[in-house]
Amino acid sequence: MDDTTINVIIVEDDLDAVNIYKHFTNQLEGFHVIATTSSGTQTLQMLNMIQPHLILLDVFLPDMNGIELLREIRKKYRGIDVIMITAANDTETVSEAIRGGAFGYLIKPIIIDKLVATLNKFKTVRENLHKNNSINQEHVDLLFQSNQKDVPEQVEKKASYPKGIDKHTLKLVRNHTQVLETSVSVDELSQIVGISYSTMRRYLEYLVSLDEMEVENDYGNVGRPERKYKSIKQQ
Repeated sequence: MDDTTINVIIVEDDLDAVNIYKHFTNQLEGFHVIATTSSGTQTLQMLNMIQPHLILLDVFLPDMNGIELLREIRKKYRGIDVIMITAANDTETVSEAIRGGAFGYLIKPIIIDKLVATLNKFKTVRENLHKNNSINQEHVDLLFQSNQKDVPEQVEKKASYPKGIDKHTLKLVRNHTQVLETSVSVDELSQIVGISYSTMRRYLEYLVSLDEMEVENDYGNVGRPERKYKSIKQQ
């Protein structure tokens, strides 16, 4: 590890979820999970000994609400950033997370590509803030993601992609999805583009994580509903 490594603590009482988050976080260049805790009390005790750069925080903990823990972290350790990962999807909890300064909010069940994309966004923002003493409005807009849909092409070219995402294949998939007028299944689009089912699903889920595609469940057939993907048209 070097001085640029982002140290992470995972706060989650579901061991399976902990193992998943830890595995994919450690796979990313520049990230290292240094500890895991399963309660708010454990987390505060841990922070008395070591402070990470980032905490992946669940809301439903056995001893306290994650929003309460977020507030405690903000009061005592303002240099620590937090990404919420939770099944809580009520607007009050989301609003409190925003007010508490959470960098991101991921709703369970987690789409791994969304987790990876959020971690990469965090890394990019952190790097940009550390390498510049001053910054103009355009870059501020990008850092706050208020202008995310209009990111200049030269900035996108420099973007880091999660493992398994190739920029050329991504461009190919984008070119086909952006002209879609109706929703399509993974199988339908994989045949149109000419790539495998598993590869197409991975890229579609990645585009969903970027808010470029949306998912619809087709209940037309008896049995398990089929996931269909539709392009979100930009204004």
